Amino acid sequence: MVYTKKSPALLIIGMIMLAMWWMASSGMMDGLMEHLAAGKKYKFGSEIVNLSLWFGVVAALIGAWQLFGSHTEGAWDYYSSSIAGGMFILLIAMLTRWFVAPEVAVISMGFGKVGDTGKYIHKLLGLNYIVMGIIFGIIIVNVFKVPGWAQNGVRLSRLGLKTGVILLGTLYSAAELKNLGGLSIVMIGFFVLGSVGMTLFMGSRMKIPNSMGGVLSAGMGVCGVSATVASAPVVQAKSVEIAYTIGTILLWGVGCMFVFPVVGQLLDMSHVQFGAWAGTGILNSAQVAGAALAFQPDGIETLKVAEIFNITRVLILPIIVIWLAVWYVKREGEANAQKVNVGKVIFEKFPLFVLGFIMLFALSSTGVFAPANHYKGKYFDNTKVKASKMMTDEQIAVLVANQGKVQRQDRKEALARLIEGRKIASMEDDTQIRGLANSKIMGKKSGKILKKAHKAVRHTAKKVKMFRKWITWLFAFGLVGLGMQITLASMKQAGGAPAIIGGVVGLTKAVASLVVVMMLISETI
Repeated sequence: MVYTKKSPALLIIGMIMLAMWWMASSGMMDGLMEHLAAGKKYKFGSEIVNLSLWFGVVAALIGAWQLFGSHTEGAWDYYSSSIAGGMFILLIAMLTRWFVAPEVAVISMGFGKVGDTGKYIHKLLGLNYIVMGIIFGIIIVNVFKVPGWAQNGVRLSRLGLKTGVILLGTLYSAAELKNLGGLSIVMIGFFVLGSVGMTLFMGSRMKIPNSMGGVLSAGMGVCGVSATVASAPVVQAKSVEIAYTIGTILLWGVGCMFVFPVVGQLLDMSHVQFGAWAGTGILNSAQVAGAALAFQPDGIETLKVAEIFNITRVLILPIIVIWLAVWYVKREGEANAQKVNVGKVIFEKFPLFVLGFIMLFALSSTGVFAPANHYKGKYFDNTKVKASKMMTDEQIAVLVANQGKVQRQDRKEALARLIEGRKIASMEDDTQIRGLANSKIMGKKSGKILKKAHKAVRHTAKKVKMFRKWITWLFAFGLVGLGMQITLASMKQAGGAPAIIGGVVGLTKAVASLVVVMMLISETI
């Protein structure tokens, strides 16, 4: 079978990308960029010039070959057939990120801020390039259908998401993880075990088959589709039961992707708070990433926290598989249940991208990508503070005027050293200054000065900057493709008892984890 389609689509996509490059580099887009920037500097000018050129050339050349060349069956034919769909997804992500989302923001700001929230409509509703990219993908697959020439590439989008999660490991270090890791283990352990137990209890009360209850409990409790697939052989789940479970997860998860960011904005949650909530309360890894990026589309601090909680949840999967194996054998009886090699199931079905994340995290902790004590991808270095970043006389005067409001001795001493040296002197002082800024006891103006002093001594390594850009685009690509795989038909498969159980368990976990996060977690852990 020959997979490569003789279609002009990829060539056209390449020409569109090259047209964007030419218009941006020639200055023809300057007026549009100024409009979309809404009085600020347009952020995506260099991206349009560079990405449009390189991907446009690749798409145009391969597109011409696909249209006019001859194709025979083989490995190259199979893999090249995914390029058109991949470029189709990428073009949608480009248009949404560079033009559609900024235009929506401009329109939203024209209406002014909403009531007493202090936020614009697009911020409250999370109408950014991530959310809109997912929505466009859903519209395409359900209204227009994914064209045949793009279908292989759409399936490729999952690889983008998993690769993005793997690369996230480069942004962490053991020094940072020790703060997040302990709490994530406690929270995830409690909510995973609680969700699995609650699902099994409701399943027995509603008299659904044990195999259905087992696979549904893994999907709703641990990590969505991955846990469903891993646990299915252990509980002898039928294909229709797996489909029901995946449909339930998909239905619940899609709703969470859109609802969680709105709730987070209304509650004015910090990046750490929302990341912990999304990583605990949302089921599927891709949906966790979608919600985190919807909440903070212009940075990845939220995504980093969310994925730590999500990874912690995935690591509990072997424990749940063993639990379900024992539970199923007891429920069905030794005579009726087939013997299952639990170790083999865990080894074969455990998500490999998690191992990739752990490997890069281990490398990052050695200082390969940035110094081993880096924090949020940045590392402390007060030897590279430019004169323009040092505190001015006016700023020092503000701090001196509010110095008396500080009560803690350690913060007093750190503040005194900052005022004397006009920059933060050590990592220990940086910790105290950040805590002082977050406490807001010195007032709003002083808080801004302290935060600026903190940023002056935190430097992002060049490799980390590069990884950040790759991660942003991999998730943008993957989530648009994810939208193209969310069909109404698959969501309808969640009907009946599984949907009721999944809804009750999912809502309980989401609300309970929100309460715990708001009570226990602040700006930093």
